[in-house]
Amino acid sequence: MKADLPVIELEGVAKRYGTVEAVRDVSFALPQGSRVALVGHNGAGKTTLMKLMLGLIRPSAGSLRVLGEDPAAGAAETRRRLGWLPESVTFNPALTGREILRFFARLKDEPAASADALLERVGLGPAARRRVGTYSKGMRQRLGLAQALLGNPRALLLDEPTTGLDPEVRQGLYDILAELAGGGTTVLLSSHALEELEGRVERVVILGQGRVVADGTMEELRHLARLPVRLRLTLAGSGLPDWLGAAATLRRIGGQVVELSCPPAEKMALLHRATADARIADLDLLPPTLDELYAHFLRGGGEPGA
Repeated sequence: MKADLPVIELEGVAKRYGTVEAVRDVSFALPQGSRVALVGHNGAGKTTLMKLMLGLIRPSAGSLRVLGEDPAAGAAETRRRLGWLPESVTFNPALTGREILRFFARLKDEPAASADALLERVGLGPAARRRVGTYSKGMRQRLGLAQALLGNPRALLLDEPTTGLDPEVRQGLYDILAELAGGGTTVLLSSHALEELEGRVERVVILGQGRVVADGTMEELRHLARLPVRLRLTLAGSGLPDWLGAAATLRRIGGQVVELSCPPAEKMALLHRATADARIADLDLLPPTLDELYAHFLRGGGEPGA
């Protein structure tokens, strides 16, 4: 596979189950080393798309290439270069974490030593010889991640990977994903935890009722949505500047802090006023969050695929 070709490429992909169309006319391409979030409500088609990419099911229409191949063709080499973490991870509770991971290492023709190293990498080294039945949900999730990382995959598909993880382990997961992407691995993750994705992925694909309703970087999505920007100000005194008192969107958050919303085109003028006014002690500019963008596009804002 050439380095400049997309690692994952979908064109007009659809998947029907009888009269139900789970995925409709989905097209996008993921380049090497990209970190992309696939977000949408339950039933939007996220897991179906991942199963299509894994070759577990075949599309009803359209074309799909993963690592330059049809994933449903079942080529063993292509499958070895994919990593997959499902939303619900289930392992034999009678086996130890080490036995589980060494078993999966054999399936991928990887040395046993690589399994042991991955257990250390995900923080399970001290628990490697414990039976999986004694593991917490978060520990089982980390074991599933280690399984997905076997063989240094070229593409890594993660379905709700942070479920059950505490904040420290969650941060460690995102550090690992950043490291993998830096080494050329394409990472596609599905998540409902939208606020934690900001700053951790380069691109967001939003699904609604089986189709792509928005696709782009956070800045591209914000530009397309044109949602109001919030300006949060800390006042130096008790009085409001005149130019603030006239703002219809002004609201007090508590104490000396007030917040107002403005259209993106008015942002710079308000910042200029705030920074030039001695009655403003501090300020924060709050652009639309991914949660707000997600709700906007699901309500029909923007154009599909924009």
